[in-house]
Amino acid sequence: MKSIVFASNNAHKLEEVRSVLGHDYQVLSLFDIGCKEEIAETSETIMGNALLKARYINQTYGYDCFADDTGLEVYALNNAPGVYSARYAGESKDSNANIQKLLQELQQYTDRRALFRTVIALILDREEYLFEGVVTGCIIDEKRGCTGFGYDPVFIPDGYQQTFAEMGQDRKNEISHRAIAVLKLKSFLIEMNNKDFKINQNNDTN
Repeated sequence: MKSIVFASNNAHKLEEVRSVLGHDYQVLSLFDIGCKEEIAETSETIMGNALLKARYINQTYGYDCFADDTGLEVYALNNAPGVYSARYAGESKDSNANIQKLLQELQQYTDRRALFRTVIALILDREEYLFEGVVTGCIIDEKRGCTGFGYDPVFIPDGYQQTFAEMGQDRKNEISHRAIAVLKLKSFLIEMNNKDFKINQNNDTN
């Protein structure tokens, strides 16, 4: 089993990523590598924050790693909260407060369209790679469901009748923005491993 560092200590994110990557990879958290500091997300873009976290771990601890950042973009709010999704209602990163603020902001709008965007930044052998996952849907006017996290209880993806929080972790991991990005990451890692295997095979026969 190959090990790879995911620059996060978020238990929900770790569970989702480990579920999608499966048993081929041992996903290590920041805690697992002895990183106790909180990496400040100071970029003004989702991609920038993902790169910032991956670069910090790579440069400080020397690990190949990947990091993600996710934002909810609501059309009627000019794509807010976006990069500020986790701290929309303040630095405490309180999900319930974030949802309450979002619903208040949307009270005057009939357009409830929104999308979730995840960007994963991977640093492998000093090279940087980016993978994006997007899911479109809409924001409902009250919370539904008890699984998931963040804005999951008020987001219904297009083509479904349930919120992410109602459909359960397994179903969400088949269609979510993070799952799409992680699957792209997984395909890339498999491709890179196959290339390394072929190169090693050729070297062994020379």
